[in-house]
Amino acid sequence: MPHTDPIADMLTRMKNAIMAEKRDLAVPLSNTKLEIAKILKGEGYIANFRVEKAQVPAQLLIELKYSGRKQNVIEGLKRVSKPGRRVYAQAGAIPRVLDGLGVAVISTSQGILTGAECQKRGIGGEVLLHVW
Repeated sequence: MPHTDPIADMLTRMKNAIMAEKRDLAVPLSNTKLEIAKILKGEGYIANFRVEKAQVPAQLLIELKYSGRKQNVIEGLKRVSKPGRRVYAQAGAIPRVLDGLGVAVISTSQGILTGAECQKRGIGGEVLLHVW
């Protein structure tokens, strides 16, 4: 079943898995979701991910990361730019999430990057989501 906002669907599945204290979850695979998973793993918000192409449609399996007893590393996820209201940020106005404690994920002409990487490169783009 097609979704109008597949990124929001991915975030909702992650939030539901966190609330149910699941160790892993599956989302339908897309290039955008794969790049977001790479950023989340690189920033330490998820333990690991892998692509399962044996199923139809192909699935992105995400292993959630917990610290201590059932305390998830991800405290919050927020979809910023939505299909009905796109949010863009220029190079000098990249948003800081929780005063630098979180990560902004931004879609740029050079791929999907973190806010810090966008500032280093001096580029802006569409603000996809915030993670903290």
